[in-house]
Amino acid sequence: MKTYLQRKFERMRFMKINTKYLGEMEIDETKIIHFESGLPGFFDEKSFVVLDIPGNDILQILQSVTTPELAFIVTNPHYFYEDYEFKLDDSVIELLDIKKKEEVVVMSILTVRDPFRTSTINLKAPLVINWSNKRGKQVILNDEKYPMKASISLSASSVEGE
Repeated sequence: MKTYLQRKFERMRFMKINTKYLGEMEIDETKIIHFESGLPGFFDEKSFVVLDIPGNDILQILQSVTTPELAFIVTNPHYFYEDYEFKLDDSVIELLDIKKKEEVVVMSILTVRDPFRTSTINLKAPLVINWSNKRGKQVILNDEKYPMKASISLSASSVEGE
């Protein structure tokens, strides 16, 4: 009789990809997120994977599976804007086949600058991902209170070593 971990490992299918920031990596194909319409400006790019940045608990990389040079620094927008919220249209809920809110992961793309405190976060166009089925969409919000280039500010507890 196989253990749970043995069965889970057998379901994993690995592939190697080249990444912009982390070099060649082996990823689990079941972790690939599919954006049916691509991303705005990158309509042919439909397959991405979220990669952790070693030593960083706040930022991650949304890496194209097919184009090594195409990668975005992303984060949970609630790290910077605790009250960030929006309502998804029924068409997005249907497209992503969302059954319950616990399936949804929201990420925002950052434009990273030096020094980091001058970086910006895109609150106008969040990435909405159904983590259960790995379907995603970048949603353009019609809400004027969320800018494309919002300033970032971290609470002292959010970042160690600054």
